[in-house]
Amino acid sequence: MTCFMCKGPLEQGTATFMADLGTCIVIVKNVPAFICSQCGETSYSDETAKKLEQIVNSLRAHVTDIAVTDYQAAA
Repeated sequence: MTCFMCKGPLEQGTATFMADLGTCIVIVKNVPAFICSQCGETSYSDETAKKLEQIVNSLRAHVTDIAVTDYQAAA
């Protein structure tokens, strides 16, 4: 796989995902990701993106300021 930004090689790793929902911020640590070794751009598989969406939506109604969670713990 290559980076859609710079066409550099992607390497598997983990990243921190952040979503600013306006009323709160959700941070998810240790997210499986593809990281470009050339420019650092991060991308996620469809399965990971779907799980991130579920995590963010589940915290949206309960968080008033900031939430930090681990990707594996949010299963």
